[in-house]
Amino acid sequence: MTTTAAAVWGRAEQQDFRARVRGCLLGGAVGDAFGAGVAGLTLEEIRAAHGAEGLTEPVPAHGRRGAVTAATQMTLFTVDGLIRAQVRRDTGAWHPPTDVHRAHLRWAATQRDWGPDERRADIGWLAREEWLYARRDPARACLTGLGDEILGTLDKPKNPEAADSGALVRSAPFGLLVGWEPQLVCQLAVECAAQTHGDPAAYLAAGALAVVVHGLARGESVDGSVQRALGQLAPRPGHEPVTDALQQALGAVRQGMPNAARVGALGADEDRAECQLAVAVYCALVGEDIRHGLRLAVNHDGPSAVTGAVTGALLGALHGETALPPAWLAELEGRSTVLELADDFAMEMTQGTALHSPSESHPGWLARYPRG
Repeated sequence: MTTTAAAVWGRAEQQDFRARVRGCLLGGAVGDAFGAGVAGLTLEEIRAAHGAEGLTEPVPAHGRRGAVTAATQMTLFTVDGLIRAQVRRDTGAWHPPTDVHRAHLRWAATQRDWGPDERRADIGWLAREEWLYARRDPARACLTGLGDEILGTLDKPKNPEAADSGALVRSAPFGLLVGWEPQLVCQLAVECAAQTHGDPAAYLAAGALAVVVHGLARGESVDGSVQRALGQLAPRPGHEPVTDALQQALGAVRQGMPNAARVGALGADEDRAECQLAVAVYCALVGEDIRHGLRLAVNHDGPSAVTGAVTGALLGALHGETALPPAWLAELEGRSTVLELADDFAMEMTQGTALHSPSESHPGWLARYPRG
């Protein structure tokens, strides 16, 4: 597994990459917060509350507008784990699934602790962010899968029956490893999803999302990125539910004007990872802009925060952060944290050799991302 050498990155390429990283992480958070406003409501109830067009602007959830759910919390810890994997590589210990698992264990601690545990040597800066210590509708399988320190693997996954979208919604950041080959991005996302979700459709949907984001972050089209994801899934056992769902999403684009009925026909009302992925892909394909795509993504009977988060991550990676609705961003909970982490990730991936090496490392960076 290799990353792009720093010499490959010119200034324009670094700026474009940072914009896509920011777009992916902020877009996912904005979509998550937008969908959270109608979580648990049917389409009929959404329309009764917000008018015939359904939800068109953010409304309060968890006590305020812009509040995010566990989808964003876990996504941020995924990014933290990926940065630490790169930093720890200097030591010769190179196993990214373990680093991501440790990061998700730090997230699990936020779901049971009152606040940061300063006694932990490996806490880093992200787990010191007190706003993350709030339980925001985490998937049960995420809590149970991370309830002990045993690492779930593909041979022995945690929660073998878990097919919901709890692993999917934290998996977009794997696609931001643009210096990796698509098959390695897919494999890492799949292995990390199996740490909490053992149904093949759940962990393969996570892998497919990572490959689609990977294509978008490299400047490719949504359709081309989905085709590459289908190619990555084809040889893997149990891929059929995911590939069928993605093919259905591609086919729906040609069926006429996008509407809630087409979103519903993709299985939006089911909390199954492949269905929520299909909805997000469809909304990213037909969305006229990010606002339109997100409105399509959240107005249905199912888990709106999930489809909002995944759609936002796709569209953000496609268009960059300046395409996000400014008024929605302005109220986003934890926006400064998301931006700081996004910029750290982009800096690590493009200029990591200037921050650390086997012989010399910047102490400030290691304080943020400990190797322990």
